[in-house]
Amino acid sequence: MKKSLLLMVIASLVTLMTYSCGFGPDIQNVENEITDILDQQKVSWNEENIEGFMEYYWNSEKFTFQSGNKRLHGWDALLASYKESYSGEKWGKLDFTDMEIKVLSNDIAYVLGRWRLLSKDSSEEGLFTIIFLRMPEGWRIVHDHSS
Repeated sequence: MKKSLLLMVIASLVTLMTYSCGFGPDIQNVENEITDILDQQKVSWNEENIEGFMEYYWNSEKFTFQSGNKRLHGWDALLASYKESYSGEKWGKLDFTDMEIKVLSNDIAYVLGRWRLLSKDSSEEGLFTIIFLRMPEGWRIVHDHSS
């Protein structure tokens, strides 16, 4: 019991020293970069530019998207789903609100938020959790769970 408590105290001190000495993630910079990406996604969507919107998703078969009881694997599958589900008057204007960006490291973060899509005759909204990973080409969404 004493050994476990001592190990927890040491781990906490190491973590605190790491972050206070500047070796931890640059939280504000990561939050700003991710906020900029989400803003650009909204602009692209609202201009009906699906390719621009999809630019920040990881273009890989390992990417996953979940919504309702459906799970998609791969960037191409998500693009096809969006093209099938949203076209013409069904497109709508997208907004993100209530966002909480959680920075885990300089290369990993996730975002909790709410999405809303207003179209001519309807309004849809739900919650999302997206996981970002910094890759050589920049930040990419590697998993999106929207409900």
